[in-house]
Amino acid sequence: MSTSAFTTAITQAHDLLRWHSPLRTELWAARLTASLEQDQVAAFLRELAEDGGTEARLTLVALAAVNPSPSPGDEAPSAEADESGVYTRAAEGLVDTLSPWASRMGRVTCEGAWYGKADPYGEQTLAVLSFRYENGKEPHILVVGIDQPNGGLAVDAVVEEPKFLDDLGLDAADPGVVGGRILDAIELGDRIMGAAVAVTLTEVRPLAIARARTVPGVVRGAGDDTASRFDDLPDLPGAREAFEKLVEFIGDRPLWWSPSRVSQFLTSWLPREAILSDEAIAAMPEVVRAWSHFSGDQPAVLRQIDEDAPRLPALMADDSPAGLAKRIAQSRRRL
Repeated sequence: MSTSAFTTAITQAHDLLRWHSPLRTELWAARLTASLEQDQVAAFLRELAEDGGTEARLTLVALAAVNPSPSPGDEAPSAEADESGVYTRAAEGLVDTLSPWASRMGRVTCEGAWYGKADPYGEQTLAVLSFRYENGKEPHILVVGIDQPNGGLAVDAVVEEPKFLDDLGLDAADPGVVGGRILDAIELGDRIMGAAVAVTLTEVRPLAIARARTVPGVVRGAGDDTASRFDDLPDLPGAREAFEKLVEFIGDRPLWWSPSRVSQFLTSWLPREAILSDEAIAAMPEVVRAWSHFSGDQPAVLRQIDEDAPRLPALMADDSPAGLAKRIAQSRRRL
C-alpha cells in the first residue's frame, strides 16, 4: 500500500510534468526534502523506484538535483554527504528517460552576487546569488537572510525573480565569497540547537545549498573587508589606536551597528577588554561617530553615542569591570 507521502508526491509530480519548468520542480523537490524525516528517506526512495512510472522517475531526479552529492573539495558534514549520496544513487540513469527539460535541473550558471544590510542597523544581512539555466531561461535569485547578533547563522531564504533585487539596495560582491557565506551560515544554523528560523528557510535550504555549491571558487570562512574601506579617521591623537580597538570589537560582522551594539562597545566591552592610552580614550567618541556616519548615519546610533560617550573616561579609569585577560595584561605591564 502506498504511503501518504508517496501518493502526494506522485500527484504533484503529475502536475509538474505539464509545466516543463526546472525551477518550479526543483523548488517543489526542496520542499519535499524538508518534509521527509531522515528515517523515512530510504523507504520513500525505494517506493518511488519500485513504482517506476514517469512521475516517480521525475521525483527521483528532482530530489537528486536539490540534494547533489558533494564534490571531493566540498566541506560538508559526513551525515549530510551520506544523505545526499542516497538521493544521487536512487536517480542514477533516470534523467535520460525523461523529457529534455528535466535534465536542466541543477545545471545553472551563477551570473552575479550581492551582499549587504537587510535593515538599517545590519542586524540581519542578505546574501544574494543570481542564476540562469543552461538554455538561458528561468533566471532567478537566491536570497538568504543571515542573523548577525547570534553569530551569523541563516534564518531565512527565498527564491525570487531577478527584479526582486531592485528593492534591496545591496552592493555587488564576489560570487565565491557570497556562496561561501551562505554555506557557512546554513552550516552554523545546523549546529545550533533550537535556533529560531523561518519556515521558508527549511523549505528552501536544500536548493540553497545546491545552488551555493555550483558557484565557482567558493570561499569558506571569508572575512568582511568593510572596515578596510573606512577612510575617514578623525585627525586626532590616539585615533588610530581607538579605531583598532573598534575593529577588534566588530570582528567579522562589521555591518551590524545598532544603538545597542554601540552602547555595548562604549559601556561594557571597552572597560572590560581594552587597555587604551589617554589619547585613544579621548579620541574614541569621535572615532565611533565617524564609523557610525560610514555605517549608515542612523540618528538613533548617533544619539546613543552622545548618551554613552561622556561616561567612557570614568569607566576606563575603573578597574572593577576588567575581565581576566585585561587584568593579566595590566599586571604584565606593571612588571
